[in-house]
Amino acid sequence: MAKESTVLVTGASGFIALHCTIKLLEAGYRVRGTLRSIVRETELRKTLSKFVDAGDKLSFTETDLLNDKGWDVAMQGCEYVLHLASPFPLHMPEDENDLIRPAREGALRVLKAAADNGIKRVVLTSSIAAVAYGHPDKMRLYDESDWSDVESPTINAYSKSKTLAERAAWDFVNSLPEEHPMELTVINPGYVLGPLLDTNARTSGVLVDALMKATMPGVARMHFNGVDVRDVAEAHLAAMTTPEAAGKRFICVGQAFWMQEIALVLKKKFDTHGFNIKSNEFPNWLVHFVAIFKEEVRATLDSLDIEMQMDTSRIQNVLNLEFRDLEEMTISMADSMIELGMLKN
Repeated sequence: MAKESTVLVTGASGFIALHCTIKLLEAGYRVRGTLRSIVRETELRKTLSKFVDAGDKLSFTETDLLNDKGWDVAMQGCEYVLHLASPFPLHMPEDENDLIRPAREGALRVLKAAADNGIKRVVLTSSIAAVAYGHPDKMRLYDESDWSDVESPTINAYSKSKTLAERAAWDFVNSLPEEHPMELTVINPGYVLGPLLDTNARTSGVLVDALMKATMPGVARMHFNGVDVRDVAEAHLAAMTTPEAAGKRFICVGQAFWMQEIALVLKKKFDTHGFNIKSNEFPNWLVHFVAIFKEEVRATLDSLDIEMQMDTSRIQNVLNLEFRDLEEMTISMADSMIELGMLKN
């Protein structure tokens, strides 16, 4: 049955946001997407039209996470907000506040506007970066009661930004007066794979792109908690409407795997299609040596040989979510890159 509710999707051009928009439109919701520049509207409509007939149910508005202008207008007439807009860089900035400020201030700006405009529930996209980083005992099982340690000398700017932004969001909602209630639910995805919808590989697609192009002569011993973008989108919709999801955060991870396992999945599927995928694993000392010369490798050193395990029982039990496996999320991303002309054998 078609839904008459309007949902505001912030950061509408993002990887997860595009998939959320498609699922919302397919379910009959009206969607209003926020963009930093409205000039991107034509391009996004063209991309989305390949997957769903939006008709008059899709609109866009211009906002910025660091500016109050436009947020009240964006919220008007909406029942729900999916707050996905947040910086996610490939390289860590020299000043960590370049990430922390827009993430934290942006979350608070969106939540304040939502509360002022009678929004029923906000679903905030956080990350496992806000759950499991900066701890000395990284081999243990993490759940939603865990928070990354922002005071740790080992935590990077991205993880700190996600942690501070999510904590600020909970503090804000918990401070609202009883007569002015608004619900908050948080999704904490792992490393997001799955099909791209446009030619922007984004941070999520960099690893698969590099493996398919064999830009690296092998793989580092790095561990991931991965999830398919389509499952992340399903989680957002379920979190938006499931009564029991109010006031909860949800670790959203489909499968844990090593980088070599991703390479082997791609190798098995695409080696006969002219792609020369390298799956040999580098010793850690070699990665440390290469990091002397390459900044992007240096940013990964803290993750070498670290295996984090996530408890996903809450998202499975409360949101009834089932996850795609490593093969599906990896191959679908590579297939989409080939279809979009981003990879040539």
